[in-house]
Amino acid sequence: MTNNVLRFSDVTIAYHRHPAVHHLSGNFPVGSMTAIAGPNGAGKSTLVKALMGQLPLASGSIDLSGWSPRDFGYLPQAAEIDRTFPLTVADTVMLGAWREVGAFRGISSAVAARARDSLSAVGLEGFERRQIGSLSAGQFQRVLFARLLLQDAPVILLDEPFSAIDARTTRELLDILLGWHRDGRTIIAVLHDFDMVKSHFPQTLLIARELVAWGQTASVMTSANLLKARAMAENWDETAQVCERPGEAAA
Repeated sequence: MTNNVLRFSDVTIAYHRHPAVHHLSGNFPVGSMTAIAGPNGAGKSTLVKALMGQLPLASGSIDLSGWSPRDFGYLPQAAEIDRTFPLTVADTVMLGAWREVGAFRGISSAVAARARDSLSAVGLEGFERRQIGSLSAGQFQRVLFARLLLQDAPVILLDEPFSAIDARTTRELLDILLGWHRDGRTIIAVLHDFDMVKSHFPQTLLIARELVAWGQTASVMTSANLLKARAMAENWDETAQVCERPGEAAA
């Protein structure tokens, strides 16, 4: 995978022509472990959704040369998942094998065994028949990690993976992340816990709608950069339009 690319080039993402991410450029090296950090409303989740193809770009491009859609594992914010739908824990984990088995093929005994192993790895052995709506926040997050384990993707994208869960669950799920990183996977996680970022993530993208800094965490997560990010977020004009490029106004 040495020739694989995960690069943003002058990316702007907008909602109704109001920019949520503005002129971002940079590269996630293969095998890196990067935190996306910044103030509330900084565009962190928007960036990950655009990377997954869930949001269109207003301008710029995302280069994913060498990767296919099945190479990406994605964990959205838990609040975005409807837990009232009558799914069992086993059903939810099995969704991690969807690209492998397809929509109409049955689940093989080998895949079912891997799913059980994934649940065991996150401490939920024996939970297969439980409804996801009956789980605590921490248990449900473990289920989502088990789904990622089953998917076994080389690129892992996580949006606030440790939000609203207890300290023990956070430590155990963080250990899984660190294991993925040791295996050479590319990890990108939206995080709000700056202490966790500084302690465990070698790379950080600090954003406040616009790029503040991107690189080694020690050089990015400085007091000066954090103050700059906060000031940029507070001074952002919510009514601003997407920048026009030469010739666009005339067109």
